Amino acid sequence: MKNFKPNCMPLLIGSLPIEDHKEAAEIIFDYTPEIPLWAQLPAYQKEGMIEQFLPGMPSVQNKDKTTFINTQDSDFEPEILKFYEDYLSSEDKDITSYNDRFRLTENEAKGFFIFMEKIKKLSTKPYAVKGQITGPVTFGVGVKDQNNKSIFYDDRLKDIAVKLIAKKAKWQAGALAKLGAPTIIFLDEPALAGFGSSSFLTVSREEGMEVLTEVIDAIHTQKAFAGIHICANSDWSLALETPADIISFDAYSFFDKFILYPNHIKKFIEKGGMLALGIIPTANIEDIEKENSSSLAASFKDKSAQIEKIGIKKEVILSQSFITPSCGTGNMSLKHAKKVLKMTKEVSEIVRKGM
Repeated sequence: MKNFKPNCMPLLIGSLPIEDHKEAAEIIFDYTPEIPLWAQLPAYQKEGMIEQFLPGMPSVQNKDKTTFINTQDSDFEPEILKFYEDYLSSEDKDITSYNDRFRLTENEAKGFFIFMEKIKKLSTKPYAVKGQITGPVTFGVGVKDQNNKSIFYDDRLKDIAVKLIAKKAKWQAGALAKLGAPTIIFLDEPALAGFGSSSFLTVSREEGMEVLTEVIDAIHTQKAFAGIHICANSDWSLALETPADIISFDAYSFFDKFILYPNHIKKFIEKGGMLALGIIPTANIEDIEKENSSSLAASFKDKSAQIEKIGIKKEVILSQSFITPSCGTGNMSLKHAKKVLKMTKEVSEIVRKGM
């Protein structure tokens, strides 16, 4: 792991706006063969950010097309007990022994298994492989009980949610690591957008650090890299102070906010941390249409120069950075998504040629 350097290779975030998992895999390998990932297709409800990782939680129910945890269900307490029994019994086991509660299955993550089979058939292994999972804060805030209250504010359900995400992240990291290439798992944390602002008062810094660290530590047990992806502005000191190996952010729209943490950034990079600069826009179609690979490569050069000014050598910045879209492409047209992927690939090529 210590010898791994991204060297401005292209990396994607995860989602695509199509319905065919095999086609999605082909697209990903066309544009990012060096570090491919498995595709999440939000066209399927089961592959939504919350729904995809919800199986395994106790007392999950659906009413009027709304999924929630029913704490008033007669089976709620027995299901809580069964969760902890399963959790404790899996603690000393290899991930191959995990039951379905702590694994991804083809029912909700078909793209993962298609990706695994495709990698196994390659004659040459990729430089690295990437997976992703909804982060514990976003998951805990997004899952609600029967009263529409986020389970993050119920200490017992928060603990269960974090442990479920940690186990599934560990299982995914271990399964991908068996492919024989360095493995990266991103925690997608859109709920941390705005963290540290006066409008974000629902999760304390201590809680955020605690739950993120628990999941990151689980990923590290499989000798995989853990990244945190936040697609808007945040109090970046929190993410930079976690044990995460990679910080992924929207460098197209929020670099000016990110660079306001020079000491945290410098310390993070000096300890070997990597930056995934989301230099390719995804938030606005107008930006996607007006930009091109040359303009975005110039923007990356300018932003890396700003990082250099805080006391990081240029060669270190380049060796410890990825080129990425600012976020996933699942909510746009396939035409625009392919342009995003194409620009990601081409910007990486331009930057690497100049290294």
